[in-house]
Amino acid sequence: MQRRHLLAAPAILLARPAFAATAQGDAARALVAALRAGNVVVVMRHGITDRSQVDTGDLSNRAGQRNLSEAGREQSRRTGRALAALGVPLGQVLASPVFRARDTAELAFGARSVVEPMLTADDYTPDPAQLARQIAWLRARTGRPSAPGVTDILVGHIVPLGMVLGRGLAQAEYPEGSLAVFAPGEGAGRLLGILAAETLPPA
Repeated sequence: MQRRHLLAAPAILLARPAFAATAQGDAARALVAALRAGNVVVVMRHGITDRSQVDTGDLSNRAGQRNLSEAGREQSRRTGRALAALGVPLGQVLASPVFRARDTAELAFGARSVVEPMLTADDYTPDPAQLARQIAWLRARTGRPSAPGVTDILVGHIVPLGMVLGRGLAQAEYPEGSLAVFAPGEGAGRLLGILAAETLPPA
């Protein structure tokens, strides 16, 4: 599925420098500082899921989707608490309509989260032309905070972000619940790094 979609929209795959696995130590602290300073956009992967469940591609059917596990639900709540404790100046919170992303956003950020169809997962977007539009939208959105000095959160999925970056993302570098932090840029954001949810200070 991932390879098919990567081939479906070659025109929007722009080369990007490779980046290291999920940030640790000083790099993680620098990303936390960027979150607190604002003027960045975060593409947050949904929380930990129940891998015994299988996606059917039906957005309206929760039972036919891979949903958050209890660990993922607690991870999402913990992330929301941590960002609040850090004083991160939240701007828009947008979420994919796939339930695991919607639930992540709601558990972490509450009623301020809004469903955004352009964040839909690749395996829920069978039309290659629509997938190309979604990737182009996400690419542009990573470089455009909604207001000066805020941190926008886009809760989505691993494959669309990999397509924005022009390469596949390994689970180890973009694990469930992690935050990819982008600074404003021309046409697309500049990836500062990826922060694992567990790297956030406890709250």
